[in-house]
Amino acid sequence: MIYTVTLNPALDKTVEIPSLTVDAVNRITSMRTDPGGKGINVSKVISNLGGRSIAAGILGGDTGRSILSALEDMGLATCFHFVEGETRTNMKIIDPVSHTNTDINEPGVTVSEEILGGLLAEFLEKIVEGDIVVISGSMPKGSPKDTYFTWTKGFREKGAKVILDADGELLKAGLQASPYMIKPNNHELSALVGRTLKTLEELAETARVFMKEYGIAKIVVSMGGDGALYMTADETIYAEGLKVPVGSTVGAGDSVVAALAVAEEKGMSLEEAVCLSTATGAANVMCSGTQAAEYEVIEKLLPKVVFHKI
Repeated sequence: MIYTVTLNPALDKTVEIPSLTVDAVNRITSMRTDPGGKGINVSKVISNLGGRSIAAGILGGDTGRSILSALEDMGLATCFHFVEGETRTNMKIIDPVSHTNTDINEPGVTVSEEILGGLLAEFLEKIVEGDIVVISGSMPKGSPKDTYFTWTKGFREKGAKVILDADGELLKAGLQASPYMIKPNNHELSALVGRTLKTLEELAETARVFMKEYGIAKIVVSMGGDGALYMTADETIYAEGLKVPVGSTVGAGDSVVAALAVAEEKGMSLEEAVCLSTATGAANVMCSGTQAAEYEVIEKLLPKVVFHKI
């Protein structure tokens, strides 16, 4: 089973404002709302890929209930705990004239270490060896900085494969627990080493150092429209970015993670995982907001994926 953990979810409100201007009146031309947060986005895409997952995490207030209702309407299995406070609403502003995507994110609920500890203990009772756990996104206020270390370590000790998709201090902490797979982008990997990694060779060399130092089995380094690097102990593949019409780039990385989780569960080869995740990421870029692309769109893009072993 695949579990996705979203400790700081959100109701994503995506609006389109042509020629967005600061310090002026701006008019919305279109709007949609979606249940969001990185792990939730992963679960939505997994479902459209024909897989099954359990979306887990923390919700609060009327917004949280709206998110849960929307997920249940989608037919997704869930395991959320409600806490005091209101789940955040995040605004995603798309300017089709300037071709920009601007995020305005609320802070969300406050969660204590005790609540997180109880939630982890409950999850660990459900996890069995061979399960895949996707831990991704930001942390709620009040949570310890080493939360992703604690959670990754706990799931690993139960025999689960942990896919960690975080950045900054959260990623640094999680690395100490040796996740099975990480998916930083090129900027996040650069930040980890304190210098800009400009070439494929620099990215691959740095990723391989992290694999050896932290015992990571697989690393995927995404580079937006420039494609991605896929690395195991024995193979390194560069996949070119697919050129598609852009609806929204929000959640594109989450869709890649979803495809990687599905590929892992099905025992796909690295080449098959490259094709599926590249096509899935591109298909979701074509969508509005954080809605998940239909499999028919993904399927049409699969033959167009170009990759090279390096």
